[in-house]
Amino acid sequence: MKKLLSKIFLIVLSLTMLLSACAPKATPTPAPVAATEEPAPATTAPTPEPTPIQPTDLEIWASGRVSEAAPPPDDWVAYQIIQDDLLINLTLVLLPSSAGDQDTKINTAAASNSLPDIFFVSRDTWYKLVQAGLVAKVDDLLPMMPVRTASHYSEPDRNRLVTIDGSMYGLPDPGAMPMTDGLVIRQDWLDKLGLKAPTTLDEFLTVAKAFTFDDPDGNGKSDTYGYCAFIDGSGLTAMGVGPRFDWIYGAYGVAGIFNLSSAANFEFNARSSAYMQATQFIRTLNQEGVIDPDWPTLKKDDYRAGWKQGKCGMMVENHAALSTKSNYKAFDTNFPDGQWAVLPPPKGPNGDSADGTVILTARIYAVSQKAIDAGKGPAIARLLEWMANDEGYYLLGFGQKGVNYNLDSNGNITLEGLPDPALAWTTAEMQPLTQLANMVYIFTPVELNARYPSYTTINGRTMDPLAYYKSFTEQPYTQATGSAIVNPPSNAADFTRFYSENIVNFVLGQQDLNATTWAAFLGGLDFLGAADLEAAAKQTLLGAGFLK
Repeated sequence: MKKLLSKIFLIVLSLTMLLSACAPKATPTPAPVAATEEPAPATTAPTPEPTPIQPTDLEIWASGRVSEAAPPPDDWVAYQIIQDDLLINLTLVLLPSSAGDQDTKINTAAASNSLPDIFFVSRDTWYKLVQAGLVAKVDDLLPMMPVRTASHYSEPDRNRLVTIDGSMYGLPDPGAMPMTDGLVIRQDWLDKLGLKAPTTLDEFLTVAKAFTFDDPDGNGKSDTYGYCAFIDGSGLTAMGVGPRFDWIYGAYGVAGIFNLSSAANFEFNARSSAYMQATQFIRTLNQEGVIDPDWPTLKKDDYRAGWKQGKCGMMVENHAALSTKSNYKAFDTNFPDGQWAVLPPPKGPNGDSADGTVILTARIYAVSQKAIDAGKGPAIARLLEWMANDEGYYLLGFGQKGVNYNLDSNGNITLEGLPDPALAWTTAEMQPLTQLANMVYIFTPVELNARYPSYTTINGRTMDPLAYYKSFTEQPYTQATGSAIVNPPSNAADFTRFYSENIVNFVLGQQDLNATTWAAFLGGLDFLGAADLEAAAKQTLLGAGFLK
């Protein structure tokens, strides 16, 4: 009996333990912590592992640095670095060199919704693609690439070129160098005639007469002119007599086509009486015979041949076209004692002066909405950031160190010490290696010293093209970048022709210039839609933040 009871007890005990183990356990209530006790340390959640970067296919359509050169070869070292270090499989397509052909290729891709992930594009085509919803906002990409954002996308006016309603829809890499053109004067002519550089318009006219009529080169011939110019440029921003005369309009405070000083003052500068007065001063220069009389029909090459032949005493010229070794050679050969000096722009009646206008340009790269929707934004930012760091910058801009270039003790690009000079980055054969240089160049001292080295002239003077450039940048200019985003009217050809023909006729004395004829000129512009153009331009400029 006892054995039976013992067996029953063991069976019940076993069942009780089994049920207890299987039942859900109640959470115990923690005992109160005494005031003198230390609280138990908090449990720190483990740091999550970062999401690994996934390999990404990216396609770029770029504008090559050298139009006649081929794309980089398939074994280009950059492809392997980008694949191994950035986990990006890069496909690079170079766009046609012609702007029209570029637009055609991009528009064709847009029509079939097959735009590449990132692509170079003209601003007009970019704007249409944004309106069509095919181009993505890029504001969220900027924090992902802090180095490139600081070096490429920190200029407010340039960013406004790709801004719509407060958002950036493009990446505006620096375009052409700003303030590269300025007034220069023959210092040796001033010295020979015992004159000082002019500081006002009246003094300018006096010096221009002396340079024209007082034989400043001493050859006994009447073959010099105080000022040389030609009609340069096209479109709305270059209407009239062009940028070679912008400094005269700047002396009257009206450089550029539009008054961009404020939203309240926005209008065509031609509506200001000061614009008519500036036009009158140019007319005076012509009447006095101090400008090369062929200037209205000269081409750029003819203009430059003229100053190299010793015809010009003052002019507006590009720093590189004036002073780099190959461009200066002909003048140096003809006039080894000749010397061009930078001339600060003379002041007008109210003390205004400007060497011209500054219109910052951008090489716009757009990101397709399709790429962002596919999650490629971080990969695009990763690639562009690499381009802005030393490895990408030097590799895309100059090739491989020790093969295509070296650095001297000052950190400047040099070709000294290369094992094979035929592989220098400057040779025609190596140009495919730097076809993406325009995606990394930002006018650093490294670039500028490589592009514009100093040299010695025939008579032993040191010529430094960068010294001219630096001096130009120190002169006053009128900011006019906003004018670059003003869309031309549908009758742009008729409008610009009417504007320019009238200004040229006023200047050449082929049409009377007075309050009545000027009012008639403005009336003609309004007949062709000037007021409507101003209203539309104002809205565009306000939307992009160029007017306040």
